[in-house]
Amino acid sequence: MALTALQDANFEEKTKSGVSITDFWAEWCGPCKMQTPVLEALSDDAAFSGIDFYKVDVEENKQIPADFGIRAIPTLIVMKDGQAVERLTGFHNKEQLSEILQKYA
Repeated sequence: MALTALQDANFEEKTKSGVSITDFWAEWCGPCKMQTPVLEALSDDAAFSGIDFYKVDVEENKQIPADFGIRAIPTLIVMKDGQAVERLTGFHNKEQLSEILQKYA
């Protein structure tokens, strides 16, 4: 399953309830390109069917990354009912992310 792209305008609405993970990325970022297939694989895993998987292009959307103080990408933020509960910077493999997401699944 592909990650759903969010913009500054709809980020709050989409992440205000339930559990989500958002990948803050850019097209020119090598590690971001490695992170996307990992997130797509996890989004297809039935164990995480209750988690929404999103991405925000930091080049096209400036407000939300600024609000979170994102200075390096990829940065992954796990949200639960509108609150950031985990923040990960840099590439994370499937096993690492699976372990983190299991706490919220």
